[in-house]
Parts: sequence; C-alpha cells; structure tokens
Amino acid sequence: MRTNILIRAVLGTKVIALINQYADDVIFLSVDEAFEDAFKYIPLIFEKRGADKEVIDVALAKLSQLKNFIQIVPLDNLTEYEQVARERLRNRDEDDWSFLALTILLKCPVWTEDTDFFGTGVPTWTSERVKIYFKSRE
Repeated sequence: MRTNILIRAVLGTKVIALINQYADDVIFLSVDEAFEDAFKYIPLIFEKRGADKEVIDVALAKLSQLKNFIQIVPLDNLTEYEQVARERLRNRDEDDWSFLALTILLKCPVWTEDTDFFGTGVPTWTSERVKIYFKSRE
C-alpha cells in the first residue's frame, strides 16, 4: 500500500471503508516509508486547506489507527530486490523502490493511484479496481 492510499484513507471515505470492510479477510501490507511520508504530508495538506491544529491532530490520529490494519514489512526484508526495483523504476521515482520490491517479493499487486508503477512488471491496482476485486470475492 502506497503513501497516496494512506493519505486518501485519511482524507476521504472510500479507501478507509475498503480497509475496514476487508481487514479481517485480507492482509494489507506496506513499508515504514509510506507512513513516514503520510505523517509528513498530511499536515501540509490540511494547512493548505486552512485547517487548525485540532483538525490536523485528528487526521494524524486517524493515520496512526491505520497501523492496526496494515502490516509493515521491514526494509531489511526488501534489500535483495532493491536493484531490480530501482531498474524498473528508472526515469520515474526510484525512491519508491521499496514499494515495488515488496510487490516483487510477495508476488502481489501494488495499491496505488500513482502511474509510476505502470509497466514495472507487477499488477498495479487503483482503489476502484481493489473495490471490484474485493466485491468479486464475496
């Protein structure tokens, strides 16, 4: 799960609803970087919208709660795949190598709204595709 999905879970209702609905049946995975980035960007997003400190604190608490539903894979488990992930992301955002390495390691899709992962050799699912997939499993 990418940073942009965590941010959408805090800002909106669709992503958090999917996570809440399927957390008992699905293992959601991410890397520490996703949460670190989300904790960095969420206050900036809310400040741009004119939100006060109390609203920002509530949003950050909501983000913290997501850690109860999302398993963090340590970076040490992914370094074996760093080089191949960086190569696949060349001329895009190579700093996102850990997300791609996670999907390569586990042979699972990446949930993102970011097109940088298109054409990297792993399934890339938007929130709408994730929703359709989960519904088809019911």
